[in-house]
Amino acid sequence: MSLPDLLAAARPGVLLFSLTPPRSSATPERVKEIAAVTLDRLAALDLDGLILYDIDDESDRNPAERPFPYLPTMDPAEYWSSYLGGFPLPVVIYRCVGKYAPDDLRSWLRAADPTRLLTVLVGASSGDKPARTSLREAQALRAAVAPSLPLGSVAISERRDEHLRMLTKQDRGATFFVSQVVYDVNETKNLVSDYYYECAARGVTRRTVIFTLSLCGSLKTLEFLGWLGVEVPRWLRTSIRQSPDPLSESYRQTMAIARDLATFCDHLGMPYGFNVESVSIRRAEIEATTDLAADVAALLPRR
Repeated sequence: MSLPDLLAAARPGVLLFSLTPPRSSATPERVKEIAAVTLDRLAALDLDGLILYDIDDESDRNPAERPFPYLPTMDPAEYWSSYLGGFPLPVVIYRCVGKYAPDDLRSWLRAADPTRLLTVLVGASSGDKPARTSLREAQALRAAVAPSLPLGSVAISERRDEHLRMLTKQDRGATFFVSQVVYDVNETKNLVSDYYYECAARGVTRRTVIFTLSLCGSLKTLEFLGWLGVEVPRWLRTSIRQSPDPLSESYRQTMAIARDLATFCDHLGMPYGFNVESVSIRRAEIEATTDLAADVAALLPRR
């Protein structure tokens, strides 16, 4: 089954791999090099699809200094169509909708091939940030212009009413959810449980929740997670900080999270999957992330 079919049928065991496009300042020759290496890495993995992130400046969410500078990246749709044509599986394109005028979004949605492309629409990083298009407007555009285009939404475990927000997004066309990076497994299990039983109470179909896993290979990355608002339990922060090899410790803990969530969802009968995120430029972290995707695949019921 293709990724759109798996999500439409709410089948468990989906596995995605996510990337950030190259910097917008990169030359076409450099982008081709990056794409060739990326395609070679992906070919060895048992995936159902690829996620390409759309990066936006989120300095409005936190007045503290950003641990890593914001560097604009290529449009993910352009990166896919112009440089990743050799990738044979469907691609999920993120859209930070506040960056785009309604007419631009409308044109892109109208041209999208729903057999090869899916999208996750993301709203502004804070309520105070000016937006050219609101999330609600973007959802309405997709419903009007491209109703067959599979639509996903972001899920944030740390928000206590997130399961209700998910159901609202489901009413607006979402057929799958991709979580923010998971480090607090208990909060994530709370969200899954709340969503599962609220769906049962309303007689609503449960949609697939795809849990994002990301390695933390340095103390600066740990600091950045906090800046983004990702909850890392104190014991886990300490474990990574005190380890002589933070990357190996993060790998061990991330696999434990994946096993725990897979077991929990299997027990409930909740449709789920994993998204293994590769956003680092450090070779060791890139290679470890590829290994992580292979290990996570072994946990899943593969078709």
